[in-house]
Parts: sequence; C-alpha cells; structure tokens
Amino acid sequence: MDLLELRRKRSGQFWGGIIPYLGYVLQSGVAVLFLFCLIAFAAWYTAFIRNLPEGLPIRWIALVLLAPFAIGGGFRTFLQPADTVFLLPQEARMSRYFAPAWRGAVIRKYMILAVLLLTFWPLYITAEDQGKPFGWTALLLAAWSVVMSIGSWRELTYVSRPTAGLYRLLRWVIGVLAVAAWLWHPAGKALLFIVVLGAAYLAALYLPSRLRVPWELLIGTEKNHAARAMMVLGWFVEVPGREQRVHTRRWLSKWGGRIPWDPGQAYRYLLTKSFVRSDMFMIVLRVAVVGALLAYLSGQNLLGGAVYLFFVFVIGVQLSELRRVHSESFWLQLYPVPAGSRKANVVRLIFQIQLVYALLMWLVFLPSFGEGKALQALYVLAGGLVITFLQRVYGSRSKKGEEEEE
Repeated sequence: MDLLELRRKRSGQFWGGIIPYLGYVLQSGVAVLFLFCLIAFAAWYTAFIRNLPEGLPIRWIALVLLAPFAIGGGFRTFLQPADTVFLLPQEARMSRYFAPAWRGAVIRKYMILAVLLLTFWPLYITAEDQGKPFGWTALLLAAWSVVMSIGSWRELTYVSRPTAGLYRLLRWVIGVLAVAAWLWHPAGKALLFIVVLGAAYLAALYLPSRLRVPWELLIGTEKNHAARAMMVLGWFVEVPGREQRVHTRRWLSKWGGRIPWDPGQAYRYLLTKSFVRSDMFMIVLRVAVVGALLAYLSGQNLLGGAVYLFFVFVIGVQLSELRRVHSESFWLQLYPVPAGSRKANVVRLIFQIQLVYALLMWLVFLPSFGEGKALQALYVLAGGLVITFLQRVYGSRSKKGEEEEE
C-alpha cells in the first residue's frame, strides 16, 4: 500500500468538498468586506504608528502576538474511523503517512509568522529603542516553531493523557519564556538560554511512554478540524451538517441554570448550553479581546470608537450563527416547544450576549473620564448599544424559511 498516495487522495477529497463552496462565500460579499477591512486596518495602523501613545508596552504586545503562533499549531492527518482496522497492519510504516502532515503544520506556522512579523515590525522598530534585528528574530522564531511542533506531536502519542496535558502546559510555559527572553534580554545571553532550554525540553519529551500511532485521538482530532472548517463555511452558505465539537467547560456549567423551567424557555436553555460548550464561544471571546485591545491602543478618540463599533458589529454577525445550531435537529420536532418560541428565544439570547460583550469592551474607554472625554466615551457606548439594538431588530424580522420551520 502506497501511504503517501493514500494521504494525497484523502487530502484531495477533503479540499474537493470545500472548494465548491468558496464561490458562494465570495458571492456573499466577504471578499469586498475583507478588502474594506484591510484598507481600513492599513489606514488605522499607519495613523497609529505616526502617533504612538507614550509608554506603549511594545515588548508585551510582541510577546502576546508572536508567542502563540510560534507555540501552537495543529496537524491534518485525514485519518478515518475505518483506519483502526484497515491501516492497523501498516502501523510500523505510518511515519511515512504522517510526514506530510508534520511538514504542512510547520509550513503553515512559517507563513503565519512571516505575515505577522512583516506587519508588526514597523510598529516594533518605531516603539522599541533597543529592538532586536529582524533577521535574527525571524530565524529564532522559525527554529523555535520546529521545536514546539516536535513537542506538540509527541504530546499526541503519550499513553497517559494527564501526562500529555502536563507536557502541553510545559510547552506553553517554556515557549513564552523563550520568546520573552529574546525580547527582554541581550541577544547573546537570550540565545544561550533558549538553546539550553530547548535542549532540556527535547530531552524531556523522550521520558514518558508513548504509542506508535494514537489512532482514536488522531481520528477525533481530524473530525474536529473538518467540523470547524464546515462551521466557518456555514457562516456564509448552507453546508451539510458535520459533527460539532463539544467542550466541557465546567467553570461555565452554571450559565443558564437560572432560566425558568418553562416550555417557552426550553429552546433558550438549549441554545445557552450549546453556546457555552461550542467553538463559537471561544471565537466570539477572541474577537472581543482583540477588539478591546485595538480600541485601547487606538486611544480614547474617534478612531478607537470606530474600532469599538466595528467589533461590536462583528460579534453580532458571529452570534447570528446560533440561529442554525439546531436548525436540523429531529428531536426539536418531538419536544413540546411552543410554536414561535424558538425564534424569539434565539433573538433574545443573541441580543443579551452581544449586549454583555458591548459593555465589557467599552470598559477600555473608562480612563477617558479622567481626561475630560467622558461625553465622547458615552457617545461611543451609545453607538454600541444602537448597533446591538439594530441587529436585534434585523434578526427579529420573519423570514419565509423560518416561518415554515416554526
């Protein structure tokens, strides 16, 4: 069996199921919106570099931007459930099958880091008096990405999952330490520290017992990758349903527990729990954090207010995906859910979540009260509330398909 040919065939099948939808995505106007956002970001970024605020924590910003992309990453193996039977005899030769997955993961990290570095570097050299050389920084991040990818792959093969969790935590800790050492300390000392740290980490990776091929884990991870890709496409066009990734998140398990035990609130309870346990929760949270950070860096002015309003709108668009979370659920046709309550509940829940995020993101404008810009900050808050309300009004309009479904 030619394992490389098998992987190429499966990769082609996956992308063959994705590419036909990209035309519909472009027709939805996302290309124009992306171009508009790119132009707006370029204008904002140029103005921000020319008028840097005093005391900008540029090293912390560099650490937050660069470290996660150098440390994180995933592997696309395209394994299928039947492989536990049909590919099991090839287990000793599976390294040949996984080699392209490992190379692809590293190349993707290189591409992301290259774009990020080229974009971030003008800000870094403007704000940092004793900045590191661009070439050495790029080489260091490239080499450190390989070390982190080796650790990430090893974690997948460990027999003990608690041990794998500890090593995952270790990878993030030493990854942040290495990038921080390069940003804060002289180049020579930082490089020596990073080399010793990387060697110790690579040696520690060989201590736990591991499996040759963690079949079930890799198959489950591949299902999550495919489901996430279809979820993103589902924001723009109707796609076949895929298995949704479910996160436990015990620290949020009580969210929704106070919803009244009433048939009219049943769908709201279901949506609340689904949102807390889905990938969408972290997506919206990341958008809010990035929006608040950019609004804060823009300053308590009109530019910061525009950034804030844009991200409030984006959060509303992201949350609209909740309308389709259970749109094809067969069991909802059997449960005693009152007619018309599903749409009312989803509109109300989206409005409440967006309102909370709008208020939390606005907190970055509180320092403007001490600078005599309180009225301007209140105008910004009012704009965010207006956008939230208008998106609720738009979402509450009945559509033919939704009326038939109800």
